[in-house]
Amino acid sequence: MQRRDFLKQTSLSILSLPFLGAFTSYIPEFSKNDLLGKSTPLLYGKGYRLQKEAHKAFLKMKKAAAKEGINLQVVSSYRSYAHQKRIWERKYKRFTKQGLSPIQAIEKIIQYSTIPGTSRHHWGTDLDIIDGNQKRPKSSLLQENFESKGVYYKQKIWMDKHAQSYGFYLVYTSELTRKGFKYEPWHYTYAPLSIPMLKAYQNIDIHQELQQNNVLGSQYFSEEFIKKYIFENILDINPSLI
Repeated sequence: MQRRDFLKQTSLSILSLPFLGAFTSYIPEFSKNDLLGKSTPLLYGKGYRLQKEAHKAFLKMKKAAAKEGINLQVVSSYRSYAHQKRIWERKYKRFTKQGLSPIQAIEKIIQYSTIPGTSRHHWGTDLDIIDGNQKRPKSSLLQENFESKGVYYKQKIWMDKHAQSYGFYLVYTSELTRKGFKYEPWHYTYAPLSIPMLKAYQNIDIHQELQQNNVLGSQYFSEEFIKKYIFENILDINPSLI
C-alpha cells in the first residue's frame, strides 16, 4: 500500500460500546502487507504515527484530558515490521547472552513484546500513553507507575473513565484469567479501526508466516508454539476488541 490510508476516509464516529458493535459488521479490505507492517501507510501525528481517524480521535481525547491537568503523551505508536524485528532481535541477543536458552529467551520476550509481523502496532491504531505533565521515571512503562502511588495513577483513573467514549480501549487488561502478554495499563487501541483489522488479520495463515519468519530464534517456532502464541498472545485480549 503506497501513500494512502489503511482505510478509505469514513465519517463514522464511535462513541459508545453498543455502536462499536454495530461498526464491526463493516470489514474493509486490507492487504497482507498492511496487516504485517510491511506496507508504507500514510499516517498522522507529531512525535507519533496513527491512522487518520485514530489521530483525530486521539487529539479530541488529549484536549479533554488537558482540561483535567493531564498531558496525554504517546511514547510508542506505529511500528513497521523492520522496527519490530530490531526490537525482537535486540532482546533475543541480550537474553541468550545472559545465559537463557533460545526457547527461554523467546518465552521471556513474549511476556511484553511481539514476534515481528504479529504486532498490533503495525496497524497505526495502537499507542502507549503516559502523562507528559509528570516527571518521567527511568522506566515509564511499568505497571507500578500506573498504580495508586504511581506517577501515572491520575492518568489511569481518567483513562478508565473516559477513554472508551473516544473509541480507545485497553488491550491487555488485568483480568486474572487472561493469558498471553502481561497487563499493560499504558497500551490502548482505537477500536473502530483495530477490530476490523484483527478480523482481517485472522484470515492470514499465521502458522505459515511465522514458520517463514526470518528472525533470530524463528527455527524454534514449532507448530505447537505458534498455535499457543496465536491463541494466547494475539487473541486473548480485552473481549470488547474481538
